[in-house]
Amino acid sequence: MADRKPENNGAFSGDSSHLPVPAFDPPAKPKTNKFAMACSFLASMTSILLGYDIGVMTGAIIYIQKDLHITDVQKEVIMGIFSLYSLIGSAVAGPTSDWIGRRLTIVLAGVIFFFGALFMGLATNYAFLMVGRFVAGIGVGYALMIAPVYTAEVAPASCRGFLLSFPELFINIGAVIGFTSDLAFSRMPTNLGWRFMLGIGMIPSVILTLLTLIMPESPRWLVMQGRLAEAKQVLERTSDTSEEAESRLSDIKQAAGIPEHCNDDVVSIPKRHHGKHVWRELFVHPTPAVLHIMLCAFGMHFFQMTSGIEPVILYSPEIFEKAGIKNDTYKLLATMAIGIVKTMSIVVAMFMSDKIGRRPLLLTSVGGCCVCLVGLATGLTFVQNSDHRLVWAVALCVGSILCYVSIFAIGLGPLTWVYSSEIFPLRLRAQGCGLAVAVNRVTSAVCTMTFISLYKAITIGGAFFLYAGFAALAWVFFYTLFPETRGKALEEIEALFGKFFKWRSTMSALNEKKCDVNEHMAFGAMQKEKPDELG
Repeated sequence: MADRKPENNGAFSGDSSHLPVPAFDPPAKPKTNKFAMACSFLASMTSILLGYDIGVMTGAIIYIQKDLHITDVQKEVIMGIFSLYSLIGSAVAGPTSDWIGRRLTIVLAGVIFFFGALFMGLATNYAFLMVGRFVAGIGVGYALMIAPVYTAEVAPASCRGFLLSFPELFINIGAVIGFTSDLAFSRMPTNLGWRFMLGIGMIPSVILTLLTLIMPESPRWLVMQGRLAEAKQVLERTSDTSEEAESRLSDIKQAAGIPEHCNDDVVSIPKRHHGKHVWRELFVHPTPAVLHIMLCAFGMHFFQMTSGIEPVILYSPEIFEKAGIKNDTYKLLATMAIGIVKTMSIVVAMFMSDKIGRRPLLLTSVGGCCVCLVGLATGLTFVQNSDHRLVWAVALCVGSILCYVSIFAIGLGPLTWVYSSEIFPLRLRAQGCGLAVAVNRVTSAVCTMTFISLYKAITIGGAFFLYAGFAALAWVFFYTLFPETRGKALEEIEALFGKFFKWRSTMSALNEKKCDVNEHMAFGAMQKEKPDELG
């Protein structure tokens, strides 16, 4: 180093390759924040409620139809109406979570579902069962909206994709528990078995409600209430470094309209930030960025459901029967295999979304879903048009279903919740996510309430060819409109939106700006460390 002299213009002379530049060395990858992971884990466990209902109704409906002698139309209604009921819960969950907080909203979801499961377990007729479905649906609507919102607001950027995959993981765990419940009570008398299947859902709701009480409140909600000291404490525990905690607090304060220099423990928040103008900004005078965000969030939830995932899960015993599997126990075992495969696949996705990005996973998943749906539709078409049993077609149907749910769980399943939860800016997040969930539930209801009528009209193979067409449209939609959000802070993601099909130019500009800032900071660090070697 002795032969290196600073020049008058401040540039380096000689060979710069031997200059130690620790500031430019890539930082060590931060370990997953255990406290943030625990908070996200507990919040996301409320998604078990939806998964349990999906799983348990898959088998319970077989015995409900036998016991209550309901028609196919009534069967479609009771399977699909749950999504419309949950729409009510998701619609009011946004304002509720802004009012009482994210944590207490999760508690409320568990309490409501408890009474819904109780009513379903005690149901004496179709109307009483529908009341239980209504109450439980509202609880699930609350859970669907609030779990990803809370997780997005707690998680540091380095592992946000991983933590935001928890809700989808627990939906699948809940479904497996529901499938297991079906199998466990299937040998009971018909009039008791389905009531135990549905009523046992009270147990997870009680456990979840009690566990939620030990969670901290969302730091972003605390800032919106002016409780800066509490928010700072939570951020210090859920961030990878103290510098990140300060940066996150600064960004949230700016989004909430709190001056940067204000460091009081409790501050007054301008009334306009309590949500009065949120709906106006969403629908009356939206900016191009907000329009782009809504298009992506709503479109993602729409295409998640129109890819046929809920008909595949909810009507899997009927699909397996159409494929040639007649025994009820075998149908329930095959359905349980769906839940196990789907759950194992979501674990893979959890570790991949923060490593390779949202877009590659999403596009791979949607493309794979399209191929699997075509395979399933082809197999079912051959089975339905054959006078004898086609073993290869049955195997194609079962294999296509298992591959479909697996590749769905790797991308389109969890990333729908990850992406839609992180792209809304703070001021719009609760209501925006609530609306996105509403789109999800309405589309789910339409798909599940029309499945039997649809396949009777265009054949069951034709129904799945239709879902494959929607998956193909989804691939084009995602490829053209969706920017990558991996590694971006929640408060900077909004800048990626607003150019619609030209988002790539914005992404490039932001990346260049970030590189310039990083180089400037690194050079500043070098000046402090080696002032005698820099001019």
